[in-house]
Amino acid sequence: MKQLNLISIVLAAVCAAAAPAVLAHEGAAHKEAATISPDEHDFGRQGDPAKVTREIKIDMSDAMRFTPSNLTVRQGETIRFVVSNKGGALHEMVLGSMAQLKAHGAMMREHPGMEHDDPYMAHVKPGGQQQMVWQFTKAGEFNFACLAPGHFEAGMIGKIRVSAK
Repeated sequence: MKQLNLISIVLAAVCAAAAPAVLAHEGAAHKEAATISPDEHDFGRQGDPAKVTREIKIDMSDAMRFTPSNLTVRQGETIRFVVSNKGGALHEMVLGSMAQLKAHGAMMREHPGMEHDDPYMAHVKPGGQQQMVWQFTKAGEFNFACLAPGHFEAGMIGKIRVSAK
C-alpha cells in the first residue's frame, strides 16, 4: 500500500512539473495559428493588424441591417472592422462579391451546421463584438452580407466601393 501511495505521489509530481511545458506548447500553437493568411481574393487579403490605416465600426441588428451599409475605401488601405451585434440573434459579416456571397449563402442553406473561420468573416454572438482586419488590394465594388439563414434574403447586405490609388 505504501508503494502505491509513493507511485501516486511521484505521478502527481511529474504531471505538475509537465503542466507548464504543456501550457507553453499550447500557447505557441495558438500564436502560430494567428499568422496572416497569404491568400489573395478578388476583394483583397487578410490585413496585418500592425498596418491598419483606418478603423470602421459596423453595427448589426435584428432589423436585418448593417450600420453603416455603404462604405468607401481606397485601394491599398488596411481596415480594422469592429463588428458589433446589437441584436438577439447570431449575425455575421462576410466580405465578397455578390456572386460569391450568393454561392456561399446557397452552400450554407444546404449545410446549416457548417463551421468556418476565414479571415474575411466575422461571426458575432448576440451582444458581442469581433474584429476583422482586411486589406483592399484591388479597386472595384464589393459587398458584405450576413449569411445566417434568411438574413441575406431579408436584405442584410452592404456595399464597399474601393477607389483606385
